[in-house]
Amino acid sequence: MSDIPSFFQSVLISYGSFMSLFIKPMIPPKDTGEFTPVLRFAITSDSHITTIGDVQTFRLQKMIKLSYKIAEKDEEYKKLDAVLIAGDVTDMGTKIAFGSIKAATTPMLKDDTLFLSTVSTSHDDRSIGKESLKLYSSIMGHETDFHRIINGYHFIGISASTIEGEHYSEYQKEWLVEQFDSAVADDPTKPIFVLQHEHISNTVYGSSDYEGWGMPDFADIFKKYPQVIDFSGHSHYPINDPRSIWQGEYTALGTGGLYYSEITVDDIKTVHPKGYRFVSTFWIVEVDANNRIRFRAVDLKSKQYLCEYMLDNPFERKYTPTQQIARSKPPVFADDANIKISGNYVKFDAAESTDGMPIFIYRAFAVDAEGNRIPVGKTVAQYYKYNAPDKVKIELENLPDGNYTLEVVAENCYGIQSNPLTAE
Repeated sequence: MSDIPSFFQSVLISYGSFMSLFIKPMIPPKDTGEFTPVLRFAITSDSHITTIGDVQTFRLQKMIKLSYKIAEKDEEYKKLDAVLIAGDVTDMGTKIAFGSIKAATTPMLKDDTLFLSTVSTSHDDRSIGKESLKLYSSIMGHETDFHRIINGYHFIGISASTIEGEHYSEYQKEWLVEQFDSAVADDPTKPIFVLQHEHISNTVYGSSDYEGWGMPDFADIFKKYPQVIDFSGHSHYPINDPRSIWQGEYTALGTGGLYYSEITVDDIKTVHPKGYRFVSTFWIVEVDANNRIRFRAVDLKSKQYLCEYMLDNPFERKYTPTQQIARSKPPVFADDANIKISGNYVKFDAAESTDGMPIFIYRAFAVDAEGNRIPVGKTVAQYYKYNAPDKVKIELENLPDGNYTLEVVAENCYGIQSNPLTAE
Protein backbone atom coordinates (compact mmCIF):
# COMPACT_ATOMS: atom_id res chain seq x y z
CA MET A 1 0.00 0.00 0.00
CA SER A 2 2.69 2.42 -1.10
CA ASP A 3 0.34 5.43 -1.29
CA ILE A 4 -0.74 4.98 2.33
CA PRO A 5 1.67 5.88 5.19
CA SER A 6 3.42 2.77 6.55
CA PHE A 7 2.11 3.21 10.08
CA PHE A 8 -1.46 3.46 8.82
CA GLN A 9 -0.89 0.43 6.59
CA SER A 10 0.03 -1.68 9.58
CA VAL A 11 -2.96 -0.37 11.55
CA LEU A 12 -5.33 -1.23 8.67
CA ILE A 13 -3.99 -4.74 8.22
CA SER A 14 -3.95 -5.38 11.97
CA TYR A 15 -7.55 -4.24 12.20
CA GLY A 16 -8.44 -6.42 9.22
CA SER A 17 -6.97 -9.40 11.08
CA PHE A 18 -8.89 -8.40 14.21
CA MET A 19 -12.15 -8.22 12.25
CA SER A 20 -11.65 -11.71 10.89
CA LEU A 21 -11.75 -13.10 14.43
CA PHE A 22 -15.41 -12.13 14.72
CA ILE A 23 -16.54 -14.17 11.71
CA LYS A 24 -18.53 -17.10 12.98
CA PRO A 25 -17.31 -20.59 12.09
CA MET A 26 -18.32 -21.39 8.53
CA ILE A 27 -20.23 -24.58 7.73
CA PRO A 28 -20.02 -25.14 3.98
CA PRO A 29 -23.04 -26.33 1.99
CA LYS A 30 -23.29 -29.97 1.05
CA ASP A 31 -21.61 -30.97 -2.18
CA THR A 32 -23.97 -31.67 -5.05
CA GLY A 33 -22.25 -34.55 -6.80
CA GLU A 34 -18.95 -36.17 -7.69
CA PHE A 35 -16.55 -33.78 -9.33
CA THR A 36 -12.76 -33.72 -9.01
CA PRO A 37 -11.38 -30.24 -9.68
CA VAL A 38 -7.94 -29.25 -10.83
CA LEU A 39 -8.89 -25.56 -10.48
CA ARG A 40 -11.19 -23.72 -8.09
CA PHE A 41 -11.92 -20.02 -7.73
CA ALA A 42 -14.50 -17.74 -6.14
CA ILE A 43 -15.82 -14.76 -8.06
CA THR A 44 -18.23 -11.93 -7.25
CA SER A 45 -18.60 -8.21 -7.90
CA ASP A 46 -19.89 -5.03 -6.29
CA SER A 47 -18.43 -5.33 -2.82
CA HIS A 48 -18.77 -1.52 -2.47
CA ILE A 49 -16.27 -1.23 0.38
CA THR A 50 -16.12 2.17 2.07
CA THR A 51 -13.79 1.62 5.00
CA ILE A 52 -12.32 -1.14 7.11
CA GLY A 53 -14.91 -2.46 9.52
CA ASP A 54 -17.99 -1.75 7.42
CA VAL A 55 -20.49 -4.47 6.58
CA GLN A 56 -19.20 -4.68 3.01
CA THR A 57 -15.66 -5.47 4.16
CA PHE A 58 -17.01 -8.03 6.60
CA ARG A 59 -18.93 -9.74 3.79
CA LEU A 60 -15.79 -9.95 1.65
CA GLN A 61 -13.94 -11.63 4.50
CA LYS A 62 -16.84 -14.02 5.10
CA MET A 63 -16.90 -14.90 1.40
CA ILE A 64 -13.21 -15.78 1.47
CA LYS A 65 -13.56 -17.83 4.62
CA LEU A 66 -16.57 -19.75 3.31
CA SER A 67 -14.78 -20.40 0.01
CA TYR A 68 -11.91 -21.99 1.91
CA LYS A 69 -14.35 -24.13 3.88
CA ILE A 70 -15.94 -25.35 0.64
CA ALA A 71 -12.47 -26.18 -0.69
CA GLU A 72 -11.35 -27.93 2.48
CA LYS A 73 -14.39 -30.19 2.47
CA ASP A 74 -13.37 -31.62 -0.92
CA GLU A 75 -11.55 -34.91 -0.30
CA GLU A 76 -9.69 -34.78 -3.62
CA TYR A 77 -8.78 -31.12 -4.13
CA LYS A 78 -8.67 -28.73 -1.20
CA LYS A 79 -7.20 -25.61 -2.78
CA LEU A 80 -8.81 -22.25 -3.43
CA ASP A 81 -6.72 -20.96 -6.30
CA ALA A 82 -8.11 -17.47 -6.68
CA VAL A 83 -10.59 -14.88 -5.42
CA LEU A 84 -11.80 -12.42 -8.05
CA ILE A 85 -14.03 -9.32 -7.99
CA ALA A 86 -15.50 -7.89 -11.19
CA GLY A 87 -15.43 -4.20 -10.36
CA ASP A 88 -17.12 -1.76 -7.97
CA VAL A 89 -14.79 -3.14 -5.34
CA THR A 90 -15.23 0.16 -3.51
CA ASP A 91 -18.17 2.50 -3.09
CA MET A 92 -16.34 5.76 -3.83
CA GLY A 93 -12.78 4.84 -4.87
CA THR A 94 -11.09 6.61 -1.98
CA LYS A 95 -7.61 5.87 -0.70
CA ILE A 96 -9.01 4.48 2.54
CA ALA A 97 -11.42 2.22 0.61
CA PHE A 98 -8.70 0.68 -1.55
CA GLY A 99 -6.51 0.34 1.53
CA SER A 100 -9.36 -1.42 3.29
CA ILE A 101 -9.49 -4.07 0.56
CA LYS A 102 -5.83 -4.81 1.16
CA ALA A 103 -6.36 -4.84 4.91
CA ALA A 104 -9.39 -7.13 4.67
CA THR A 105 -7.88 -9.67 2.28
CA THR A 106 -4.28 -9.87 3.54
CA PRO A 107 -5.04 -11.80 6.76
CA MET A 108 -7.61 -14.01 5.04
CA LEU A 109 -5.75 -15.27 1.97
CA LYS A 110 -3.31 -18.17 1.95
CA ASP A 111 -0.07 -17.86 0.01
CA ASP A 112 -1.35 -20.09 -2.81
CA THR A 113 -4.55 -18.05 -3.38
CA LEU A 114 -4.36 -15.19 -5.87
CA PHE A 115 -6.54 -12.10 -5.37
CA LEU A 116 -7.44 -10.18 -8.53
CA SER A 117 -9.98 -7.47 -9.26
CA THR A 118 -10.96 -5.11 -12.02
CA VAL A 119 -11.56 -1.40 -11.42
CA SER A 120 -14.71 0.19 -12.83
CA THR A 121 -15.91 3.49 -14.21
CA SER A 122 -18.89 3.41 -11.90
CA HIS A 123 -18.09 3.53 -8.19
CA ASP A 124 -14.36 2.85 -8.17
CA ASP A 125 -13.55 6.21 -9.79
CA ARG A 126 -16.05 8.47 -8.02
CA SER A 127 -13.52 10.13 -5.75
CA ILE A 128 -10.41 10.74 -7.87
CA GLY A 129 -11.44 9.72 -11.39
CA LYS A 130 -8.92 7.87 -13.53
CA GLU A 131 -6.25 8.20 -10.84
CA SER A 132 -8.12 5.45 -9.02
CA LEU A 133 -6.61 2.85 -11.36
CA LYS A 134 -3.06 3.85 -10.47
CA LEU A 135 -3.98 4.01 -6.81
CA TYR A 136 -5.48 0.51 -6.90
CA SER A 137 -2.40 -0.94 -8.59
CA SER A 138 -0.02 0.69 -6.13
CA ILE A 139 -1.97 -0.63 -3.14
CA MET A 140 -2.93 -4.10 -4.39
CA GLY A 141 0.25 -4.82 -6.34
CA HIS A 142 -1.23 -5.94 -9.63
CA GLU A 143 -2.12 -4.22 -12.88
CA THR A 144 -5.75 -3.28 -13.48
CA ASP A 145 -5.78 -5.03 -16.88
CA PHE A 146 -4.26 -8.44 -16.32
CA HIS A 147 -3.65 -11.82 -17.88
CA ARG A 148 -2.71 -14.52 -15.40
CA ILE A 149 -2.32 -18.26 -15.85
CA ILE A 150 -3.50 -20.33 -12.89
CA ASN A 151 -2.99 -24.10 -13.02
CA GLY A 152 -2.74 -23.83 -16.79
CA TYR A 153 -5.99 -21.82 -17.19
CA HIS A 154 -6.06 -18.26 -18.49
CA PHE A 155 -7.71 -15.42 -16.56
CA ILE A 156 -8.11 -12.04 -18.25
CA GLY A 157 -9.38 -8.96 -16.44
CA ILE A 158 -10.36 -5.70 -18.12
CA SER A 159 -10.70 -2.54 -16.05
CA ALA A 160 -11.79 0.91 -17.11
CA SER A 161 -9.50 2.82 -19.42
CA THR A 162 -6.83 5.02 -17.83
CA ILE A 163 -7.51 7.69 -20.48
CA GLU A 164 -9.74 10.55 -19.40
CA GLY A 165 -13.05 10.62 -21.25
CA GLU A 166 -12.81 7.01 -22.44
CA HIS A 167 -14.73 4.11 -20.97
CA TYR A 168 -12.68 1.43 -22.70
CA SER A 169 -9.99 2.30 -25.23
CA GLU A 170 -9.15 0.91 -28.64
CA TYR A 171 -5.77 -0.06 -27.22
CA GLN A 172 -7.51 -2.23 -24.64
CA LYS A 173 -9.53 -3.96 -27.34
CA GLU A 174 -6.38 -4.68 -29.33
CA TRP A 175 -4.70 -5.92 -26.16
CA LEU A 176 -7.67 -8.18 -25.44
CA VAL A 177 -7.45 -9.84 -28.86
CA GLU A 178 -3.75 -10.46 -28.29
CA GLN A 179 -4.45 -12.09 -24.94
CA PHE A 180 -7.19 -14.29 -26.37
CA ASP A 181 -4.98 -15.39 -29.25
CA SER A 182 -2.20 -16.22 -26.81
CA ALA A 183 -4.56 -18.28 -24.63
CA VAL A 184 -5.95 -20.19 -27.63
CA ALA A 185 -2.44 -20.89 -28.92
CA ASP A 186 -1.53 -22.29 -25.51
CA ASP A 187 -4.48 -24.73 -25.48
CA PRO A 188 -7.56 -24.28 -27.70
CA THR A 189 -9.61 -26.81 -25.69
CA LYS A 190 -9.56 -24.96 -22.37
CA PRO A 191 -11.97 -22.26 -21.19
CA ILE A 192 -10.73 -18.68 -21.06
CA PHE A 193 -12.07 -16.90 -17.98
CA VAL A 194 -12.77 -13.18 -18.41
CA LEU A 195 -14.06 -10.54 -16.02
CA GLN A 196 -15.10 -6.93 -16.50
CA HIS A 197 -17.55 -4.82 -14.54
CA GLU A 198 -20.47 -4.21 -16.91
CA HIS A 199 -22.46 -6.96 -18.60
CA ILE A 200 -22.13 -7.25 -22.35
CA SER A 201 -25.36 -5.83 -23.77
CA ASN A 202 -28.29 -8.21 -24.31
CA THR A 203 -26.72 -11.22 -22.65
CA VAL A 204 -27.45 -11.90 -18.96
CA TYR A 205 -30.35 -10.55 -16.87
CA GLY A 206 -29.97 -6.80 -16.44
CA SER A 207 -28.01 -6.25 -19.64
CA SER A 208 -30.83 -5.37 -22.03
CA ASP A 209 -30.76 -2.04 -23.82
CA TYR A 210 -33.75 -0.99 -21.72
CA GLU A 211 -32.29 -1.97 -18.36
CA GLY A 212 -29.09 -0.11 -19.04
CA TRP A 213 -26.59 -2.22 -17.09
CA GLY A 214 -24.91 -3.56 -20.22
CA MET A 215 -22.43 -2.11 -22.69
CA PRO A 216 -21.55 -3.12 -26.25
CA ASP A 217 -17.77 -3.00 -25.81
CA PHE A 218 -15.99 -6.33 -26.42
CA ALA A 219 -19.09 -8.09 -27.83
CA ASP A 220 -17.59 -8.35 -31.32
CA ILE A 221 -14.38 -9.72 -29.82
CA PHE A 222 -15.92 -12.25 -27.44
CA LYS A 223 -18.08 -13.84 -30.13
CA LYS A 224 -14.94 -14.92 -32.02
CA TYR A 225 -13.78 -17.01 -29.06
CA PRO A 226 -16.43 -19.62 -28.15
CA GLN A 227 -14.39 -20.89 -25.18
CA VAL A 228 -14.78 -17.57 -23.35
CA ILE A 229 -16.50 -17.73 -19.95
CA ASP A 230 -17.28 -14.11 -19.09
CA PHE A 231 -18.23 -12.79 -15.64
CA SER A 232 -19.71 -9.35 -15.00
CA GLY A 233 -21.64 -7.42 -12.36
CA HIS A 234 -22.87 -3.81 -12.18
CA SER A 235 -26.60 -4.65 -12.20
CA HIS A 236 -26.73 -6.52 -8.85
CA TYR A 237 -29.41 -8.71 -10.46
CA PRO A 238 -29.94 -12.09 -8.73
CA ILE A 239 -27.24 -14.65 -9.35
CA ASN A 240 -29.72 -17.55 -9.29
CA ASP A 241 -32.16 -16.07 -11.78
CA PRO A 242 -32.08 -18.45 -14.80
CA ARG A 243 -31.45 -15.43 -17.01
CA SER A 244 -28.18 -14.75 -15.18
CA ILE A 245 -26.49 -17.43 -17.24
CA TRP A 246 -26.44 -16.81 -20.99
CA GLN A 247 -24.97 -18.72 -23.88
CA GLY A 248 -24.64 -17.67 -27.47
CA GLU A 249 -21.34 -17.40 -29.31
CA TYR A 250 -19.71 -17.62 -25.86
CA THR A 251 -20.84 -18.06 -22.23
CA ALA A 252 -21.67 -15.20 -19.84
CA LEU A 253 -22.67 -15.16 -16.18
CA GLY A 254 -23.89 -12.37 -13.95
CA THR A 255 -22.18 -12.31 -10.57
CA GLY A 256 -25.04 -10.90 -8.49
CA GLY A 257 -22.96 -9.02 -5.93
CA LEU A 258 -21.81 -8.93 -2.33
CA TYR A 259 -23.77 -5.77 -1.58
CA TYR A 260 -27.60 -5.85 -2.10
CA SER A 261 -29.77 -6.94 -5.01
CA GLU A 262 -32.20 -5.39 -7.46
CA ILE A 263 -34.36 -6.55 -10.38
CA THR A 264 -36.59 -5.50 -13.26
CA VAL A 265 -40.33 -6.15 -12.86
CA ASP A 266 -42.83 -5.53 -15.67
CA ASP A 267 -40.47 -3.11 -17.43
CA ILE A 268 -39.80 -1.21 -14.20
CA LYS A 269 -36.04 -1.40 -13.71
CA THR A 270 -33.92 -1.15 -10.58
CA VAL A 271 -36.71 -2.46 -8.34
CA HIS A 272 -35.48 -3.12 -4.81
CA PRO A 273 -37.47 -6.10 -3.52
CA LYS A 274 -38.05 -7.02 0.11
CA GLY A 275 -34.84 -7.76 2.01
CA TYR A 276 -32.63 -6.71 -0.91
CA ARG A 277 -29.91 -5.18 1.28
CA PHE A 278 -29.24 -8.53 2.94
CA VAL A 279 -28.57 -10.34 -0.35
CA SER A 280 -24.91 -11.29 -0.79
CA THR A 281 -23.84 -13.87 -3.37
CA PHE A 282 -20.86 -15.26 -5.27
CA TRP A 283 -19.86 -18.10 -7.60
CA ILE A 284 -17.65 -21.07 -6.79
CA VAL A 285 -16.28 -22.21 -10.14
CA GLU A 286 -14.38 -25.46 -10.64
CA VAL A 287 -12.77 -27.15 -13.64
CA ASP A 288 -11.72 -30.80 -13.87
CA ALA A 289 -8.98 -32.42 -15.90
CA ASN A 290 -11.36 -32.93 -18.85
CA ASN A 291 -12.31 -29.23 -18.90
CA ARG A 292 -15.73 -29.86 -17.44
CA ILE A 293 -16.85 -26.70 -15.64
CA ARG A 294 -19.09 -26.55 -12.58
CA PHE A 295 -20.67 -23.25 -11.50
CA ARG A 296 -22.28 -23.11 -8.06
CA ALA A 297 -23.98 -19.94 -6.81
CA VAL A 298 -23.53 -19.40 -3.08
CA ASP A 299 -25.77 -17.41 -0.75
CA LEU A 300 -23.45 -15.92 1.86
CA LYS A 301 -26.13 -15.35 4.50
CA SER A 302 -27.46 -18.93 4.58
CA LYS A 303 -24.17 -20.53 3.46
CA GLN A 304 -26.12 -22.60 0.94
CA TYR A 305 -26.01 -23.18 -2.81
CA LEU A 306 -28.70 -21.34 -4.74
CA CYS A 307 -28.23 -23.07 -8.09
CA GLU A 308 -25.74 -25.09 -10.10
CA TYR A 309 -24.80 -25.33 -13.78
CA MET A 310 -22.49 -27.80 -15.46
CA LEU A 311 -20.76 -27.70 -18.84
CA ASP A 312 -19.03 -30.79 -20.21
CA ASN A 313 -16.64 -28.45 -22.00
CA PRO A 314 -16.52 -24.70 -22.68
CA PHE A 315 -17.99 -25.18 -26.16
CA GLU A 316 -21.15 -26.93 -24.97
CA ARG A 317 -24.32 -24.89 -25.34
CA LYS A 318 -27.23 -25.97 -23.14
CA TYR A 319 -28.13 -22.71 -21.37
CA THR A 320 -29.10 -20.56 -24.33
CA PRO A 321 -32.23 -18.46 -23.74
CA THR A 322 -34.19 -20.68 -26.13
CA GLN A 323 -33.18 -23.85 -24.27
CA GLN A 324 -33.89 -22.32 -20.88
CA ILE A 325 -37.38 -21.30 -21.95
CA ALA A 326 -38.02 -24.76 -23.47
CA ARG A 327 -37.09 -26.39 -20.14
CA SER A 328 -39.33 -24.03 -18.22
CA LYS A 329 -42.59 -25.42 -16.77
CA PRO A 330 -45.47 -23.79 -14.88
CA PRO A 331 -45.25 -23.62 -11.08
CA VAL A 332 -48.00 -25.40 -9.15
CA PHE A 333 -49.99 -24.81 -5.98
CA ALA A 334 -50.54 -27.82 -3.74
CA ASP A 335 -54.04 -29.28 -3.86
CA ASP A 336 -54.58 -28.24 -0.25
CA ALA A 337 -52.98 -24.79 -0.60
CA ASN A 338 -54.71 -22.26 1.63
CA ILE A 339 -55.84 -18.79 0.50
CA LYS A 340 -57.48 -16.13 2.65
CA ILE A 341 -58.54 -12.52 2.10
CA SER A 342 -57.90 -10.31 5.11
CA GLY A 343 -58.72 -6.63 4.74
CA ASN A 344 -56.72 -5.26 1.80
CA TYR A 345 -54.48 -8.33 1.64
CA VAL A 346 -54.67 -11.81 0.23
CA LYS A 347 -52.56 -14.39 2.04
CA PHE A 348 -51.79 -17.83 0.66
CA ASP A 349 -49.40 -20.78 0.64
CA ALA A 350 -46.47 -20.44 -1.71
CA ALA A 351 -46.42 -22.37 -4.95
CA GLU A 352 -43.78 -24.93 -5.89
CA SER A 353 -41.41 -24.98 -8.85
CA THR A 354 -41.70 -27.97 -11.18
CA ASP A 355 -38.55 -27.40 -13.22
CA GLY A 356 -35.89 -26.46 -10.67
CA MET A 357 -36.13 -22.80 -11.63
CA PRO A 358 -37.32 -20.32 -9.01
CA ILE A 359 -40.73 -18.66 -8.96
CA PHE A 360 -40.29 -15.02 -9.92
CA ILE A 361 -43.55 -13.23 -9.04
CA TYR A 362 -47.10 -13.72 -7.73
CA ARG A 363 -50.01 -11.83 -9.30
CA ALA A 364 -53.56 -11.28 -8.07
CA PHE A 365 -56.56 -10.74 -10.36
CA ALA A 366 -60.22 -9.90 -9.77
CA VAL A 367 -62.33 -11.95 -12.21
CA ASP A 368 -65.89 -10.80 -12.83
CA ALA A 369 -68.90 -12.82 -13.99
CA GLU A 370 -67.97 -12.24 -17.65
CA GLY A 371 -64.47 -13.64 -17.08
CA ASN A 372 -62.66 -10.32 -17.29
CA ARG A 373 -59.39 -10.40 -15.30
CA ILE A 374 -58.43 -7.14 -13.60
CA PRO A 375 -54.90 -6.93 -12.08
CA VAL A 376 -55.25 -5.96 -8.42
CA GLY A 377 -51.81 -6.63 -6.95
CA LYS A 378 -48.48 -8.45 -7.20
CA THR A 379 -45.41 -9.27 -5.15
CA VAL A 380 -41.98 -10.52 -6.13
CA ALA A 381 -41.19 -13.98 -4.79
CA GLN A 382 -38.13 -13.77 -2.57
CA TYR A 383 -36.28 -16.19 -4.82
CA TYR A 384 -33.00 -14.27 -4.51
CA LYS A 385 -32.67 -15.72 -0.99
CA TYR A 386 -32.02 -19.34 -0.06
CA ASN A 387 -35.22 -19.79 1.93
CA ALA A 388 -38.13 -18.05 0.24
CA PRO A 389 -41.09 -17.78 2.66
CA ASP A 390 -43.69 -20.55 2.47
CA LYS A 391 -46.44 -17.98 3.09
CA VAL A 392 -47.04 -15.11 0.69
CA LYS A 393 -48.99 -11.86 1.06
CA ILE A 394 -50.17 -9.47 -1.66
CA GLU A 395 -51.60 -6.04 -0.96
CA LEU A 396 -54.75 -5.58 -3.03
CA GLU A 397 -55.22 -2.33 -4.94
CA ASN A 398 -58.04 -0.81 -6.99
CA LEU A 399 -60.49 -3.55 -6.12
CA PRO A 400 -63.64 -3.26 -8.25
CA ASP A 401 -67.07 -2.98 -6.72
CA GLY A 402 -69.38 -5.99 -6.89
CA ASN A 403 -68.96 -9.73 -6.68
CA TYR A 404 -65.97 -11.40 -8.27
CA THR A 405 -63.51 -14.23 -7.85
CA LEU A 406 -60.01 -13.42 -6.67
CA GLU A 407 -57.31 -15.41 -8.47
CA VAL A 408 -53.66 -15.70 -7.52
CA VAL A 409 -51.10 -17.13 -9.94
CA ALA A 410 -47.42 -17.94 -9.56
CA GLU A 411 -45.19 -16.97 -12.49
CA ASN A 412 -41.64 -17.85 -13.41
CA CYS A 413 -39.12 -15.44 -14.95
CA TYR A 414 -40.21 -16.41 -18.47
CA GLY A 415 -43.82 -15.42 -17.85
CA ILE A 416 -45.20 -18.97 -17.56
CA GLN A 417 -48.00 -19.02 -15.00
CA SER A 418 -49.47 -21.64 -12.71
CA ASN A 419 -53.10 -22.58 -12.55
CA PRO A 420 -54.88 -20.10 -10.27
CA LEU A 421 -55.53 -20.36 -6.59
CA THR A 422 -59.00 -18.86 -6.07
CA ALA A 423 -61.13 -17.22 -3.39
CA GLU A 424 -64.60 -15.71 -3.65
